[in-house]
Amino acid sequence: MSESVALRRLIEERLKDTRPAVDARSAHPAGFSAEVDVALRQYFPASPVAAAVLVPIIDHPSGLSVLLTQRATHLKHHPGQISFPGGRIEACDAGPLEAALRETEEEIGLTREHVSFAGYLDPHLVLTGYWITPVVAFVQPGFALKLDECEVAGTFEVPLMHVFDAANHRSRERMLGNTPMLVHDIPYGEHHIWGATAGILIALYRLLAPDVSAHPQS
Repeated sequence: MSESVALRRLIEERLKDTRPAVDARSAHPAGFSAEVDVALRQYFPASPVAAAVLVPIIDHPSGLSVLLTQRATHLKHHPGQISFPGGRIEACDAGPLEAALRETEEEIGLTREHVSFAGYLDPHLVLTGYWITPVVAFVQPGFALKLDECEVAGTFEVPLMHVFDAANHRSRERMLGNTPMLVHDIPYGEHHIWGATAGILIALYRLLAPDVSAHPQS
């Protein structure tokens, strides 16, 4: 069994039969350490809006990678930030999966026939007023992207094992109001992954640890 196949099976096993959360009370502040969760909630909206993002893992024969987007620089919230494709769950969506697939196709042109659903991660709260359900999925290579330039400036891939190497997790202290907190960033080349995106990736890493260390990839 190849290393990428073994890692994919591990992810599928850990996410098997997961269900999306039904309300915002189960969501945790994204990108922050769990120890300060209670203290931080006072800074988040009391009634956040439901949203979903796709965590697209590209199933290359040479190894798994995660596809990320860079937000357009003119956007009101987090311009230029590294993110996952996704957005608000609309009334027309059957749930987080449908919302994530719809938003992904609208933002970057990745159509659902290339996407194989794996499962859900725990929801995350973000300061912009949303609670986000991460939808993890595997993507077969061979797709063509068409970016909505009003929302997305570009895309790039990061080897999944770069994300899963704890040596690449950079910790720093940040103040939110009077509350100090530890946040984690993931640098990759010229890119700096932080905030909710880094928080979601590290949540996936923690779900797999320590078994993920048994599946190194170059």
